[in-house]
Amino acid sequence: MLKSILATAAALVLLAAGSAFAAEPASATPPAMKNGMLVTASGMTLYTFDKDATPGKSVCNGPCATNWPPALVADGAKASGDWSIITRDDGLKQWAYKGKPLYAFAKDTKVGDTTGDGFLNGAWHIAK
Repeated sequence: MLKSILATAAALVLLAAGSAFAAEPASATPPAMKNGMLVTASGMTLYTFDKDATPGKSVCNGPCATNWPPALVADGAKASGDWSIITRDDGLKQWAYKGKPLYAFAKDTKVGDTTGDGFLNGAWHIAK
């Protein structure tokens, strides 16, 4: 019994460690440019995904969106210029820059991390 409890506790610790990134709250303003890259309101790096081939359409849903949380849009937000707001398959609104949906990366744990750049055979890129 103790062995089972320890195994369960170890699994929970691993699960929690794998999800250190807390999704950003929806933002009423578009992400900002900082140090030559787009970042969330709290300064976390944002990325684009090559498989989002159709402008204004996200194909990163389900488990993908767990690992790559979309940059969500608050109700009442307005887009202008190069910024647009897309509707995801789950009905949520997401920021897009020049037609490319924006995402954070769950493995980036602190401001300035860029561990998602080049991920998945180069399909993920820092948004610039």
